[in-house]
Amino acid sequence: MKHSKVAIILLFALAILSSAGRGLAKDILIGYSGPLQGVAAEYGQDVGNGIEMAVHEVNEAGGIKIKGEIYKLRLEKLDDRVDPTRALHNARRFQEQGAIAVFNSVFTTVAPMTRINTDKGREFILVAYTSSPKLTEMANRLIVMPQPFTSYVEIDTNWARYVKGWKTCATVITLGAYGDEWRAAFRAAWEKKGGKITIEKPANYYVETDFSAPLTAALATKPDCLLVGGPSGPTALVIEQARALGFKGGFIMIDQAKQDYIAELLKNEALLGDMIGVAGLDAFPPYPGQNFGDRYRKRYNNRKPTWECTVPYVYMHALAKAIAIAQTPHDVYKIREALPKAFPMAGDKYPAESLGMNEEGRFYGWCIVQKRTKGKADPPELYAWWPRSQEEFERYKAMSKVSPTLKPRQKWLWAKDRDK
Repeated sequence: MKHSKVAIILLFALAILSSAGRGLAKDILIGYSGPLQGVAAEYGQDVGNGIEMAVHEVNEAGGIKIKGEIYKLRLEKLDDRVDPTRALHNARRFQEQGAIAVFNSVFTTVAPMTRINTDKGREFILVAYTSSPKLTEMANRLIVMPQPFTSYVEIDTNWARYVKGWKTCATVITLGAYGDEWRAAFRAAWEKKGGKITIEKPANYYVETDFSAPLTAALATKPDCLLVGGPSGPTALVIEQARALGFKGGFIMIDQAKQDYIAELLKNEALLGDMIGVAGLDAFPPYPGQNFGDRYRKRYNNRKPTWECTVPYVYMHALAKAIAIAQTPHDVYKIREALPKAFPMAGDKYPAESLGMNEEGRFYGWCIVQKRTKGKADPPELYAWWPRSQEEFERYKAMSKVSPTLKPRQKWLWAKDRDK
């Protein structure tokens, strides 16, 4: 009898363990490596929150049904402090845990991950929330990413040179490979349009809070405007310190920095002066009933929603759709192949409208630009960077469901017009 009781207990224990094992097998792991501490923590936390919110919503809606079984998403977040070695270590840890996708939001830390995300038997989709054009050159079959920043370079330099008439510019933007790319692309476009770069003084936006040294050197060259930018928080400090040093000229901001967040930090829009850069989320009113901002604030203790949480939120929902379409929780190549079928992610349901993606893995999202005059914001302008014909442009325009309240103020341009 004793032996029978022991056997029953053992069988019961094994059943519990087996059930737990099956439960774990039905989890789909998503990894996020980003700056969760330090000067850029606000940026990194926003990205992580957006992914996390989408994961919660997918799970709360019942998960993902694959061949009759229900799978739930599980998100793991690791801090990399924008250190490439840490980021690579985090990616390897996610590989060991069987992650099918890893999100990262800084080119400096995305780049080392591209060396391992196609390792046989350990593949993962690298969701790179960075606009670096170099990602396209890597020809990695498992990378997906937003539009390249080169569209913003053309739009910004056209306005600064031909509308404002600025001739000289000094650059004080973030260090690292992404900043290097921006400087090179901006210099080429600026000089092609007859402008002059007076000096380049990169700064570490992820570590520093005192930018007086590079700014003093830049302002000594008496530029008409400054090219600035990195994460929004440090960018606000750069603008504030430039004004404190007596700079009266204009600002051009790289696409990583966002105007609404910066204006809120400065508490004085006049400091922004004449400026061009990416429009903040506040300038992009939601479609009626699409209440992402309200839901985000409720979930994250009234935290302000930004593009940094909004865009990864949409990418995570697209990834969940692709998993369901591919009907596999583990085959990353089939999931990647299914991703284009997840679109359009139109603006009536998703806050950062994305209408498709190309073979290189770039999502078709609008370039949303805003200009300021003496600190006062002008209406935002939307640019479609991907169409190569008027017919293609009109087809995507018909798909769009951006807010009706924005449409009267929109400036729809297709790629051919972008470079005029």
